[in-house]
Amino acid sequence: MPIGISDEHSELAASVRKWAESQGSIAAVRAAETDPAALVPWGALPAEMGLSTIALPESVGGGGGSLLDQAVAIEAAGYALVPGPFLTTVVAGLMYDDAELRAGIAEGRITVGLGTSLLAVLDAPTTTHVSVPTATGHVVVPADQVEIRAGGSVDLTRGVGEVVLGGLDTAGLPTYEETGVPLELIVLAAAEASGIARWCLDTAVDYAKVREQFGKKIGGFQAVKHLCAEMLEISESVTAAAWDAAEAVDHDRDQAAFAAGVAATICFDGAVEVAKACIQVLGGIGFTFEHDAHLYLRRAIALRAFMGDTGEFAAGLSACARTGVRRSGDIDFGGLDDEFRAPAQAQAQQIGALAPGDRRAALAESGYLTPHWPAPYGLGAGPIQQLVIDQELANADVERPDLVIGAWAAPTILEGGTDEQRERFVRPTLTGDIVWCQLFSEPGAGSDLASLRMKAERTDGGWLLTGQKVWNSIAERADWGVCLARTDPDAKPHTGISYFVVDMKSAGIDVRPLRELTGEALFNEVFFDNVFVPDDCVVGQVNGGWRLAVTTLANERVAMAGSTLGPSVELAVDLLGEVSSPSAAEKVGRAIALAQVVKLLGMRATLRSIAGQGPGAESSVAKLVGVRSRQDSAELAMELLGAEMFTRSERALAANDLFLRNRCLSIAGGTTQILRNVAGERILGLPRG
Repeated sequence: MPIGISDEHSELAASVRKWAESQGSIAAVRAAETDPAALVPWGALPAEMGLSTIALPESVGGGGGSLLDQAVAIEAAGYALVPGPFLTTVVAGLMYDDAELRAGIAEGRITVGLGTSLLAVLDAPTTTHVSVPTATGHVVVPADQVEIRAGGSVDLTRGVGEVVLGGLDTAGLPTYEETGVPLELIVLAAAEASGIARWCLDTAVDYAKVREQFGKKIGGFQAVKHLCAEMLEISESVTAAAWDAAEAVDHDRDQAAFAAGVAATICFDGAVEVAKACIQVLGGIGFTFEHDAHLYLRRAIALRAFMGDTGEFAAGLSACARTGVRRSGDIDFGGLDDEFRAPAQAQAQQIGALAPGDRRAALAESGYLTPHWPAPYGLGAGPIQQLVIDQELANADVERPDLVIGAWAAPTILEGGTDEQRERFVRPTLTGDIVWCQLFSEPGAGSDLASLRMKAERTDGGWLLTGQKVWNSIAERADWGVCLARTDPDAKPHTGISYFVVDMKSAGIDVRPLRELTGEALFNEVFFDNVFVPDDCVVGQVNGGWRLAVTTLANERVAMAGSTLGPSVELAVDLLGEVSSPSAAEKVGRAIALAQVVKLLGMRATLRSIAGQGPGAESSVAKLVGVRSRQDSAELAMELLGAEMFTRSERALAANDLFLRNRCLSIAGGTTQILRNVAGERILGLPRG
């Protein structure tokens, strides 16, 4: 999914890409290999379309839009490989609050090359002005007042040159007083990186769908499918980080700097990785000069080099986080929350005034425990109402109890059960009178759940279940379990399975603790020996259990992530002041950036729900990226502890436990490898192997 979520942003991006194609952006890049002058017209062309000044005030000929609006256009231009000084001119217009400069940019009379050092100023050989750093900030200078020495770049889409100021008097020139890499440059360069990554992903996937080897489409080969899925993970991460950097500019300076630090840490490396992977998927054709893929790789690698060491950005992000800065994740509902706000506030305060032991029943009775469920067990709430209720419960200091497996079992009964089953099981689940476990996985049926072998044989008044289940959390104390068993051994794997609810106190059930690598026994294996399950405990149709196993309520739960980065990352931030390793700050910064990206992916999925759009790729990608974030950060925390890891200090024990416990994350709920297959096939549309 691109940076823009709204329909307006989608239309803007499409129009920019169509315009660039009509103007022959790629042809101009190829012509510039032998004739650098081919890039000169591309200084004024974007201005003619109003693209260079989208975020500038209307008083100087701008569009009066937001920086996010401008980022959407820059991303689309990156996708289309618009050459010349578009990015640099846009950034300069935003940096310098100078009416004459901005008016000249809007009219197409002024184009600006830009550098973070005097040695490499992008587009300097073909622009009317150059923006360069000085000891006290940045200045923009007419190109004819300085010496420009043309340089060379691997990137064929932009010129580059060294600027020699000599004895130039900078008094009276437009100035940008901050030193270092300008925030506006980070934000919009990140947007361009997103466009590069998206073109590379689309190109690789399109090729993998049609290219045949060994009589099969190469996208059906697991190695290629996984490579494309990894490209999806990276490109979605790049886009989410670039989007938030543009959004954060309207917040306070600290949050803007934090979001920009995340973008700088994630986006430029990410674009390079996806561009390299694109050529790998393309194979031989990707290594030819005639294919456009190398042009995108060239731009990605040059953009990263121009922006500077991403490790330094990561270290700067660590320093920012150590001061306590976090992204708030607030939502602007644009007034759409008004109809829900007062009732939610009143109900939440009423619940909050109760004794803690009485709150769960009140939450269940009011529908506020599961507002996304249909009445009478919930409110049938849409995304906006759910989020408002979340906010008001938090304001009233009311915490919802965790339904654990009940959060899966009850919706399935609501979806496919009888009225009697709903009455019998759903309300007691909400009030905590029924605790559930899940009895799906078997020793030979984990990710491949359809191959389960537990038998369910017909008997008078019900079924006899025989077999073994494994990885069953809280089975030792559960009242009931949701269980899949094979009721037709001759049917196809997915069509001979039924969905049962099983009384865990039934005769013939043997629950045995299963000690995992943490040393604890949080899971169990459960043996069934002719366990009788009555007919009224079959949910849905006999042999129709597979559909129920994979379905959820159409009105799914939405939520906003909190501001914290997770226990391992927060511990790593705390430990930074105690370690002397020069690489520690960079490592922690990268962990912060990845953890923040996971939150951003969830936030973007939520915003799509609010906008009434179908789910994008973010929610699927969030699990894959989230697993990597949590596992890697737990390992990093142990590394930073050093010798303390071998003590029994509170934080050493916590870090050790998180590292060991998190190893299950890439296995539980479908292994990472299986999920990449699913992402490749269901999101990217690659053929099955």
